Amino acid sequence: MSDREPNNGEMIQSELQEEYLKSLDELEEGQLVEGTVIEIGPEQVFVDVGYKSEGKIPTEEFETEPSIGDTVSVVLVSKEGKGGQVVVSKKRADMISFWRTLKEASETQEPVEGTFSKVIKGGFEVDLGCGITAFNPMSQTDVRRVEDPETFVGTKSKFLIERFQKEKRARIVLSRRSWLEREIENKREEFFNTIKEGDEVEGRVKSFTSFGAFIDLGGFDGLLHINDMSWGHASRPKDYVKKDEDLRVKVIKIDPESKKINLSLKHLTPDPWTVFESKYHVDDVVKGKVTKLADFGAFIELEDGIEGLAHVSELSWVRRIKHPKEVLAIGDEVEVKILDYDLEAGRVSLGLKQVLPNPWDSIEEQYPVGKRMTLEVKKLTNAGAFLEIEEGIDGFLHVDDLSWTKKIRHPSAMLKEGEKVEVVVIELDKEARRIRLGVKQLSDDPWQALKSAFPKGSRIEGTVSGITDFGVFVRVQGDIEGLIPRAHCFGPGEEPVEDLGTVFKEGEPVTAAVIEINTNTQRLGLSIRDLKKKQQRKEMAKYIHDEEEESTFTLGDFLKDKGIDS
Repeated sequence: MSDREPNNGEMIQSELQEEYLKSLDELEEGQLVEGTVIEIGPEQVFVDVGYKSEGKIPTEEFETEPSIGDTVSVVLVSKEGKGGQVVVSKKRADMISFWRTLKEASETQEPVEGTFSKVIKGGFEVDLGCGITAFNPMSQTDVRRVEDPETFVGTKSKFLIERFQKEKRARIVLSRRSWLEREIENKREEFFNTIKEGDEVEGRVKSFTSFGAFIDLGGFDGLLHINDMSWGHASRPKDYVKKDEDLRVKVIKIDPESKKINLSLKHLTPDPWTVFESKYHVDDVVKGKVTKLADFGAFIELEDGIEGLAHVSELSWVRRIKHPKEVLAIGDEVEVKILDYDLEAGRVSLGLKQVLPNPWDSIEEQYPVGKRMTLEVKKLTNAGAFLEIEEGIDGFLHVDDLSWTKKIRHPSAMLKEGEKVEVVVIELDKEARRIRLGVKQLSDDPWQALKSAFPKGSRIEGTVSGITDFGVFVRVQGDIEGLIPRAHCFGPGEEPVEDLGTVFKEGEPVTAAVIEINTNTQRLGLSIRDLKKKQQRKEMAKYIHDEEEESTFTLGDFLKDKGIDS
């Protein structure tokens, strides 16, 4: 052993070693200490914690591989492990550090991150990491009602700590809803501070109402009113947007005080009325789609935002349309003519019939007076019958034009709906749009023939067709019926009888003189008395002519001879 006295440097080093060993003596098992990575192996990381040996940490305790020289927090598990090495645990250090972080987050209400691990009674178990789990009540899971809890399992999210208890039995209660509400409020404030009317924003369709749709703008809603979905007529919000659809909308009104936001789809495009006159003109024939039917007409959309009205009177040239549904249905694609428009009122008058030729323009060439046709009886009325000439054009057959000779009180006596009848056009009024038809005019007027053949005073033969108190009806040629009044049923000198049936029989022939024939009123007056008077005059005139020079026989003698009082 050397008797040399230690020098000054050796003394300083010895003092430092003593201090170092003293500090090591102060380390306690379970204490959190800082270590330095000095070596990295395939399975272990060696950390110098300032003790006589290095601590070893399994590599799987590191989320990311460390580098030599990195500082690592560890817990001193044992100063003397197997083999005399110090035993440390990074996992326990991470746990202690994490609990501290959780406690601080609970006090400062800073959000923590976790993963929904499973559904349990009343809510969810949430994995916060480091083997620590927490409870999130079902009611505190979302700002909306949770319909299917299983969809949350495996989802990462942020939470606020509602309750933190580490002593005795550790228990942490979380609220994802509180964090969402805070985020929503922050986003809402940011929105109202940065967005102004006219700005375009992104949103997602959240829900529908009868008057529009609510758009989620990031946890808070804006209203997309149905009137702001399209420049045209919109009736159902679901025709324009779909639930959960992402869309771009324009902010048209924003009220920071009431926190109300009004959005628009249609304002992303210019108002079509501002360019109407550059695209449409009066008398243009355009295509459109029927969107609505009303008693007074049909609404037809020419393009999104441009909707016109075709009045019921403009739907057909020929048909009397009571309701547009008779010729149109919603969704029909049609061609129409622009009749008029009013930009300020946003109105367009349309015509459907104007696209088609007006059959009344050529009606005189198509159906001139005298044209014969076989038509179907469409409808019977008290005055006559309507027959269809072509679709939408009917002709009228008056009851007086059914027969020249028969007195028909109702057309049903000769006609039935649906049957075919031969008729002739007897009158046409283009301006009034009226066509009159006739059946009797298919043959010559027997009254005219009768008048020509039997002028007043003529002798005519016929058959008794009826006997009444006021006279006898006689049917003559042409199936025309005339009347012999009671006063004319007996000749001069004949005794009238009360009951004409004792003298006349139906079906028996009778001869009379024509005393009246009126073709307009179709009236034929006959007289037996006048016929017999005429016969007597002829006989008298013949006798007077034969005997006028020789005979002294007077007119009075002649009348007496015939039994006629003078």
